[in-house]
Amino acid sequence: MKTAISLPNSVFHAAETLAKQLGLSRSELYTKALEVYLRRYHREAVLAKLNQVYAEDSSTVDPVMAALQSMSLLHEDW
Repeated sequence: MKTAISLPNSVFHAAETLAKQLGLSRSELYTKALEVYLRRYHREAVLAKLNQVYAEDSSTVDPVMAALQSMSLLHEDW
């Protein structure tokens, strides 16, 4: 898909230089940069959600679950 964007001159020139150094077209460079950014943004969103869940969740172990876990260890060969 073709799109038009506006960039500050300094960013454009730095990107042009990097694209030449890496042997990439401008489109390839921008695509790779956006892919990296999107992966990072996704990871940060997942981490924020996990942090929210763990902040709200109690860290205590249910006594029934603890007893069941202990009973299951009796059958393990260590």
